[in-house]
Order: sequence, then C-alpha cells, then structure tokens
Amino acid sequence: MSTLKDRLTDGLYGLGWATVKKLPEPVATALGRKIADTAWKRRGKSVLRLESNLARVVPDATPERLAELSKAGMRSYMRYWMESFRLPTWSRERVAADVDIKDAHYLHEGLASGRGVVLALPHLANWDLAGVWVTRAQGVPFTTVAERLKPESLFDRFVAYRESLGMEVLPHTGGSAFGTLARRLRAGGLVCLVADRDLSASGVEVSFFGDTARMPAGPAILAQQTGALLLPVTLWYEDGSTMHGRIHPPIDVPESGTRAEKTSQMTQALADAFAGGIADHPEDWHMLQRLWLADLEEREGPST
Repeated sequence: MSTLKDRLTDGLYGLGWATVKKLPEPVATALGRKIADTAWKRRGKSVLRLESNLARVVPDATPERLAELSKAGMRSYMRYWMESFRLPTWSRERVAADVDIKDAHYLHEGLASGRGVVLALPHLANWDLAGVWVTRAQGVPFTTVAERLKPESLFDRFVAYRESLGMEVLPHTGGSAFGTLARRLRAGGLVCLVADRDLSASGVEVSFFGDTARMPAGPAILAQQTGALLLPVTLWYEDGSTMHGRIHPPIDVPESGTRAEKTSQMTQALADAFAGGIADHPEDWHMLQRLWLADLEEREGPST
C-alpha cells in the first residue's frame, strides 16, 4: 500500500511538471485558483493548520478575517506550485521583468567582497522563483539544501528540477551538506537556505509572534565559521504577475559570547526579520504545518 501511494505521489508531481508548463498561462492560473479554492472549502488538516498559524500572526483577526486570509493563502500556495511547474520555461527577460528585489546591493556587495553570502528566507511567496532571479537575472550560481522526500524518485525529481534552474542541490541528510556549504562560502560563493522551520533537536528556540518556535542553526553557524555575510530575505506577491522581495541588512556575528549564545542571538535576529515580512504579507506565508512548540506539545499530549 505504501509503495502504491509513493508511486501515485510521484506520478502526480510528474504529471504536473509535464502538463502544467504546457498549458496557456491564463489556463494554468485559473486551474491553480480552482484547486486552491476547492481545497480551502474542504477544510482539511492543512487548511486548518494554516488558519491556526495565521491566528498567531494576526491575533486580532476575526474568524471571518482569518477565513479570508486562509483562502488567499491557499491561492498564494497554489500560485507557488503553478509557477514552479512552469519555471523551466521562463526566460531571463521574463524573470527580470516579473521579479522586483529591493536592496539587492547587499547581495552584490557581499559577493564582491569575497566573503561569501548566506541568503536565509522563510516560506514566503515563491522561493524557487527568487532562486531563479539569482541564477538567471543576476547570473550568480548558488548552493542550497533540500529535505529528502518520499518516495526517493520524487526527491530525485525535485533535485533535477532545481538543478535545471541553475542551483546546486545537496540532500539535507547524509552528513556532508554542512561541510560542502562551508567550502562554497569560503570560496566566496553564495548559499541560499529556507530557514523558518526546524523541528529537530538541533533547532534553535526563538521568540516568534509571541511564542516559542524552533529555527535552524545552520545559517548563523555558517556565518560564524566562514566569515560569510548573513542576509535575511522576505518575499511577497503584488501587482498581478509581479513577485517582490527585500534583502535585509546583514546580521552581524556578536563580538562576545559562546558559539551557542552567538547562534541564538543571530537566529533570533533572523526570526525577527522573517516576522516583519510575514506580518506585512501573511497571506503569502505557506506554513501548512505545525511550527510553534506549544502546538507540537498539544499533538503529542502530556508526558507521563
């Protein structure tokens, strides 16, 4: 049964990549919105979790406002998928025209200094499109990390897709990713990491919208160990077809403290930058899983 489910999952994603990118764009857009609205009306676990997460981001929202936000959030989420299925067909000119990233000078100045740069971003808008803006519109290759998916064939499909967009993709598990990222940074390269959720024991606890969550330590530790510049990035949709973004000022390594203390301070600074972008554009935050520790404890139940 598990094998059948895995094959079905992989087949559906394969169908998306093969079919959606061939559809006329208005048809693909309408299809994505239809799928989003249908999922939203069914009120499944993912939609309810998104709404619960948004209730923390917008604590004074009425039930009606939360419903509006979750509906817009599902549309934004499906826009991510429809765009991502079609990204291999986007030209450099299309990417340059449809992506507007503010304060990109932080990225260019960091790379020009030879220090290496870590771009860290949350699950906002379309992080794959932001990556294509880097590789195609800016002509800068970069290295990233992907979580291993099941089935393995689906993970391989995602890796091949992202590599076709000019990214070097490393598997999250296996133990060698961190060392490779550090080598790329010491050579003056660019690393891009989605960094707003880490439920592992190595995750750093941060205050996020008034409660405790865990975020990955990797961006802060890489900056400390390699001297790379750590730059938060936030993204949002606006003006129809355009995706906007902002590269925030560097997060400096604290001058004093243990490595753990420095990592905690830097990761909190990342969380604060992410929170600002998410609060401004909550409908574009695609967090359909549990994030806050209180929600995880609720699922697990009290210990005995």
